[in-house]
Amino acid sequence: MYRIKKLLQKLFTPVTIMLIPHTSRKTFRLKMPSIGIFASVIMCVIGIVYIFSVAVDTIRYREMEKTLSYYEEQFLDLKSTIDALKVAERDFRRLFSLGSKEAVLENLNLSDSGAIEMELLKRQIKKTIDTVGEIKDYLSQQRDLYRATPMGWPVTGWISSGFGKRVHPIRGNKDFHTGIDISTQPGKPVRVTADGIVSFSGWSGANGNLIAVEHGFGYTTFYAHNKKNLVKVGQIVKRGDIIAYVGSTGSSTGPHVHYEIWKEGKIVNPRPFLKGGKW
Repeated sequence: MYRIKKLLQKLFTPVTIMLIPHTSRKTFRLKMPSIGIFASVIMCVIGIVYIFSVAVDTIRYREMEKTLSYYEEQFLDLKSTIDALKVAERDFRRLFSLGSKEAVLENLNLSDSGAIEMELLKRQIKKTIDTVGEIKDYLSQQRDLYRATPMGWPVTGWISSGFGKRVHPIRGNKDFHTGIDISTQPGKPVRVTADGIVSFSGWSGANGNLIAVEHGFGYTTFYAHNKKNLVKVGQIVKRGDIIAYVGSTGSSTGPHVHYEIWKEGKIVNPRPFLKGGKW
């Protein structure tokens, strides 16, 4: 308690501040307690900090204002170009709606407003269109090639006879098997393995009921020994469409599909094409 009382006495001890002018005027005395001087110093420090913070905020605001002004200028330039393009489009539409070459030439105005560098703009647009066109052509070709390439199994089952040299199951002699035999239950659906057009659908001697499909890009697929063909010549088919039912027609020892692939007029092994099927 004594210490607090002593501290208060020090804080309120009067201090005299003397201001001595360099003239004949009297000396100015200002008496105030110590706590008043301390409070004045604190207020001065707070004021300086506040003024400094306001100055910093003002500088930041001006920088932001400059940035916004720059983007506004860029936006206005872009808007002017778009507006000029719209005007040009409207003028061209009006000209071409006149209905005759003579009327177009009579009303044609070639004055240069300076708003758009038309030649530069045309070159940029042409370059973009050419690039986009090349990409679209490439993707279109790749898509068509993908759709034309045989993929997956024509029927669920197991391979009972592979591609290449073998002993014929009926005649017993060695021969070359031009496809693969996929054995399965009779009546199962046979699906085409790529998009194409049916080029043959009917009876073909030892092959029984046979279907041939042209896919483009040099690919042809054959499906033999069917119980029943469901498609006709000239019919467009998509990968996965059901084109027949499994049977054992023609020269056959049991229900299966003889699946054969030709590429550019040559027989190829169908096994690598079985990957990627969904059924």
